[in-house]
Amino acid sequence: MEETQGTTQKEPTGEPCGLRLLDESTQDRRPDLLSEKQPSCRHDPQEEQTCLKRLSKPGCTGRPAVRCCWGSALEDMNYSQFITTVSAARKASPIRLLTELMQKSPPSLISLAGGAPNPNVFPFKRATIAIGHGTTVEIGEDLMKRALQYSASAGIPELLSWLKNFQQNLHNPPTANYSPEQGQMEVCVTTGSQEGLCKVFEMLINPGDNILLDAPTYPGTLAALRPLGCNIINVPSDQHGIIPKALKEVLSAWSSEDVKTHSRHLPKFLYTIPNGCNPTGNSLTRERKNEIYQLARKYDFLIIEDDPYYFLQFEKPWAPTFLSMDVDGRVIRTDSFSKVLSSGLRIGFLTGPKPLIDRVVLHIQVSTMHTSTFTQIMISQLLQQWGEKGFLEHVDRVVEFYRTQRNAMLVAADKWLKDLAEWYPPAAGMFLWIKIKGVSDTQQLIMEKALQKEVLLVPGGAFNIDSSEPSSYVRASFSLASPAQMDLAFKRLADLIREAL
Repeated sequence: MEETQGTTQKEPTGEPCGLRLLDESTQDRRPDLLSEKQPSCRHDPQEEQTCLKRLSKPGCTGRPAVRCCWGSALEDMNYSQFITTVSAARKASPIRLLTELMQKSPPSLISLAGGAPNPNVFPFKRATIAIGHGTTVEIGEDLMKRALQYSASAGIPELLSWLKNFQQNLHNPPTANYSPEQGQMEVCVTTGSQEGLCKVFEMLINPGDNILLDAPTYPGTLAALRPLGCNIINVPSDQHGIIPKALKEVLSAWSSEDVKTHSRHLPKFLYTIPNGCNPTGNSLTRERKNEIYQLARKYDFLIIEDDPYYFLQFEKPWAPTFLSMDVDGRVIRTDSFSKVLSSGLRIGFLTGPKPLIDRVVLHIQVSTMHTSTFTQIMISQLLQQWGEKGFLEHVDRVVEFYRTQRNAMLVAADKWLKDLAEWYPPAAGMFLWIKIKGVSDTQQLIMEKALQKEVLLVPGGAFNIDSSEPSSYVRASFSLASPAQMDLAFKRLADLIREAL
């Protein structure tokens, strides 16, 4: 039995219940979500009857009614303890609220309120965008006027609706059926997932706060965190991601009394890239995610699930996400279309508890105001045309390309680097993380000598919390180079390593 926030918490004895029958396009990726009846508890019959009784109680919306198999529900999350004083002080912009109100109003409304420019003076009138396989996306004159205009800070309504349905079908999050104050699942569109991450960090971090992550990790994350003055605590990981035993050891520095009193020194959140981590290529297993989530409940911290490579998993079924097991409303998930639709269109989206997503939207209102309406409409038109099935079929084609690229890089690495380096085949993503034998630090080797041989990789130190810390690793990307180029690059790297030894 675990003690969590002063309550007795029962360890889970089975997999999360499935509450939704899924379409065929999702079933082959997430068979763990399948259920023959709604709801179904994969526990013993007595527990199942308890769950069903809770569900049948009129007006019951508490967490036990959503998924019993994670044990007794905690009290509702106290989100105020996580947000900064700056974020707490944010208020809705009256002008931004008017924009959202106008978008929901009937055409007969005569508005003298907005400060929007007249779209009739814009030079762009219509667009036809050619899509692969002979199809097109049409943006006619009326839609173009809207595409060139201001829009709601959270995202245009039709794209938000599509994304919410998609997240529910793909991840089946327990929080989809919660009330807003309990942490109901909410979605907002961001200008790439990086904007979402930065705004989440600024919402959560006061100077001196402790946060957890598994380094080496994405340099963009480290660059966003450092100016905020937080204490970054590294959690050891291996080829399967964060090691739960190591996380538990790190967390043992805090007592149950610290949790009960909501000590300011408790870690605010754990940040991780669970699939195809940049740079390591590591992917968390289902079992480890379960253990990590239970530790998050015990020590009452949030989980930031930064998952830009979720759609680039090379094997099915796709791994269950932290969002799919989030019975408390403590997961903030970032997704991106950059790897499968376009990196330049800058469309990402956040999914998480409404009280926190609403805070992010307030920040968007006074910074970028909203993600480009034109790119949102272009992406939305494409997704409406494809549907979820068509989008996932496109994802399959993208995955097949990157699988072929990965395999080509592994062949080249085995050919030239077998006796000089070590690596694990990545199960997702775009990167191969290579440890050079006999080299304590790759910084000079790569940044000076490698350029002379006309081959470029990223030295491992760039991904450390302290970038000056020596690293014997390099990151190689297989996204752009051809198999022939990979072969030649690794030959040059092998020659370089031999010269350095």
